[in-house]
Amino acid sequence: MVWDADRARDLAQDAFARALGQSPDNPRAWVFRVASNLANDEARSAIRRRKHLVLIKGEAEARQEAAPDPHDQLEQLERVEAVRKALDQLGERDREALLLWDAGLDYQDIAAATGLTAGAVGTTLARARRRLVEAHDALEKRHVARK
Repeated sequence: MVWDADRARDLAQDAFARALGQSPDNPRAWVFRVASNLANDEARSAIRRRKHLVLIKGEAEARQEAAPDPHDQLEQLERVEAVRKALDQLGERDREALLLWDAGLDYQDIAAATGLTAGAVGTTLARARRRLVEAHDALEKRHVARK
């Protein structure tokens, strides 16, 4: 019942130890009932321990996931800073169009906010993206050259 021969022997010993102080009418049935109850208690305890270990493992994994790698955080901050510096290299109209697009505005809303025509927004965004990539690449080259 407990799938472990050593533990089964321990439980049988406990059952017989409990029988020493008793005088049941049917000793054999009484010992089997006590042994069965001990095995059931053991099984419940094993399930509780297993659930507890799963919870502990889950909490540990959650803590690991919640604690980001400092190296990854630093890289992310460096990427954000590089994009900000590249954006600063752009003209006001290009920067504004890109930021409005990134904020989720559509061409009509960007046109209304910038004073451009809706048809010009697509062209402005395409050029602004190209200029942003060029500015970012130039900053990266300078950064690598300094190292």
